[in-house]
Amino acid sequence: MSRLPTLYIPHGGGPCFFMDWTPPDTWNRMAAWLRGLADDIGARPRAVLLISGHWEEPVVSVNTQTRPPLLFDYYGFPPHTYRLEYPAPGDPALAARVRRLLEAGGVPTHAETERGLDHGVFIPFLLIYPQADVPIVQLSLRAGLDAAEHLALGALLEPLRDEGVLIVGSGMSYHNMRGLMGGGDPGRDSQAFDTWLGDTCTAEPAARSRLLANWERAPSARASHPREEHLLPLMVVAGAAGADRGRRVFQDRVLGATVSAVVFGGPDPAANTE
Repeated sequence: MSRLPTLYIPHGGGPCFFMDWTPPDTWNRMAAWLRGLADDIGARPRAVLLISGHWEEPVVSVNTQTRPPLLFDYYGFPPHTYRLEYPAPGDPALAARVRRLLEAGGVPTHAETERGLDHGVFIPFLLIYPQADVPIVQLSLRAGLDAAEHLALGALLEPLRDEGVLIVGSGMSYHNMRGLMGGGDPGRDSQAFDTWLGDTCTAEPAARSRLLANWERAPSARASHPREEHLLPLMVVAGAAGADRGRRVFQDRVLGATVSAVVFGGPDPAANTE
């Protein structure tokens, strides 16, 4: 198998792809893009290593379970959205490999044996691999949310790309809930930040890392991410990208805000942008 890409994907809002919205097409383009992502990737990975914006720990943690349950970490949604199922297997051998790579690079780790896969995992992957037949290992962010630290952490994981592992960061490139609910100017702020993000991810790798480490200096950075947990998965996958440049492969306007996805390396499918 050739080297796999790394991906930063949007996972929407709660169980958004599996319920009614007003207007009804709010999440349709994002859902359609996620459904086509497996074909865009091409080679089927032997496993996925997933970093979600919904899991932070003081010590970087790795889900080591053989059959991880689901964690319904969203609130106030219709009852049927708490009955969704995604019985993807875990991969304890991959989890052990992740821990060895990180600890060899000086990053302490913790084996998580109880926590379920959160909605930043199972909601998008219900669309990407709906048969739930690709093993998934979830990796936490580290509390403190230091961008440079997560870039360095990702760099330690780069060898996995040559071992059939697809490294995916799941978040949102714009994540200001007040803006999405009608406060501020999400259109202006998200567009300014998204333009910077696209230019940064397509830059040569040394410049990309430098800019991402200092993301707070970007236009409308804090207006787009009052708290950066949904942006930090990008740092991990950008670190794991190594010498591969990134490219924007999806862009949409959702609830007034511009949201993007980025891939580093791999095949070059046609971008789905406005």
